Amino acid sequence: MSATHPGAELVQQRRLVTELPGPRSRELSARREAAVCAGVKVALPVFIAAAGGGVLLDVDGNCLIDLGSGIAVTSVGNAAPAVVAAVHAQAEQFTHTCFMVTPYEPYLAVCEELATLTPGGHEKRSALFNSGAEAVENAVKVARHATGRPAVVVFDHAYHGRTNLTMALTAAVMPYKHRFGPFAPEIYRVPLSYPFRDPPGLSGQQAAARALSLIEAQVGAEHLACVVIEPIQGEGGVIVPAPGFLPAIAQWCTEHGVLFVADEVQTGFCRTGDWFACEHEALIPDLVITGKGIAGGLPLAGVTGRAHLMDAVHAGGLGGTYGGNPLACAAALASIASMREHDLAGAARRIEAIAIPLLTALAARCPAVGQVRGRGAMLALELIDPATGAPNPALATQVIRACHRAGVVVLSSGTDANVIRLLPPLVIPPELLTEGLDVLTHAVLTAAAPE
Repeated sequence: MSATHPGAELVQQRRLVTELPGPRSRELSARREAAVCAGVKVALPVFIAAAGGGVLLDVDGNCLIDLGSGIAVTSVGNAAPAVVAAVHAQAEQFTHTCFMVTPYEPYLAVCEELATLTPGGHEKRSALFNSGAEAVENAVKVARHATGRPAVVVFDHAYHGRTNLTMALTAAVMPYKHRFGPFAPEIYRVPLSYPFRDPPGLSGQQAAARALSLIEAQVGAEHLACVVIEPIQGEGGVIVPAPGFLPAIAQWCTEHGVLFVADEVQTGFCRTGDWFACEHEALIPDLVITGKGIAGGLPLAGVTGRAHLMDAVHAGGLGGTYGGNPLACAAALASIASMREHDLAGAARRIEAIAIPLLTALAARCPAVGQVRGRGAMLALELIDPATGAPNPALATQVIRACHRAGVVVLSSGTDANVIRLLPPLVIPPELLTEGLDVLTHAVLTAAAPE
């Protein structure tokens, strides 16, 4: 199939021909308000007509720089030709049978890839689902079934999804949990290693000891099925734990028969400069949760784990009508092949090499930038009140709106909504990335300037 779809040959440049949102987007926004419930929030009401590489083309002809990737999903590029071709070919064969009724090879091939790619050389099994939240929920099911224990430990600032169980796992009340309870029981929360907010000099090992002492005192290892953690928190503000924190937690889990579950939904598939963020400290989780970047924009997620744990669940205990849909599996196989062929883990490291010096220079000029952090193509600025060090969500909102008006898509994150998150496609051209960061720099300096 030739790459003639609208996103395949977009000119990789920012171009504004109307104000944002433009007239056609405003018309569609009126339709959205009449048809879509208010609870589904839109960060930037610009309707997209095509996308590819590092740009989004809207219905008014504006071309925006994409530093969000649909929240770390379109890592291989939007409408990537190999993904489009694979989905097209699969759709011509069949679109659905339900793997639990009559199986098909693409599901097997994705599970085989997950066994190869996820950390550790042990024997593995996988199950495929539709969303990261669904995969998290099933990982907890596996952990509870395999261990016979009920309790689950998660961390401050965590985000794991919007289902009832994953809302309980998620830390922030707004907007995720407000008036949606009661939530699933036997969920316990302990402090994360958050170097920017921790007491000065607190090491990763000391932060782990702080968390583990609470687990032992308030939960008890004998009651604990699993610890679920994002190796780098995404929605929580791109929080990178201090070195040694994750290995200490994982070692404690091994010693006490507790499963160490890595939620790699946002960090996985080359986003942080490795195939999985756990590789940075040579961690080998018992269960790995994947999603987002796995399938080039199609809905797919998975749980991959040690064979004896995954196989402990009785037949029929895991599954779902659409989990591992053949179109999504075809997209995943094409995405994974593209990641290998184009070394997108290396591309993420090159993005970091471009972005970190520019963002660090911005922080040196602007005291309102409390910290620049992240790894690979998962980066952030935490904005503060320079006088007090307190989170500054108002400034973050100003900066994000300025970037959006200028045609650069950036994301908000952080428990206090004071963190600007950057998740560019791993295929973004360097000059486009630099231009987007220049716009961000201007927006920060302008918004933070004394009146």
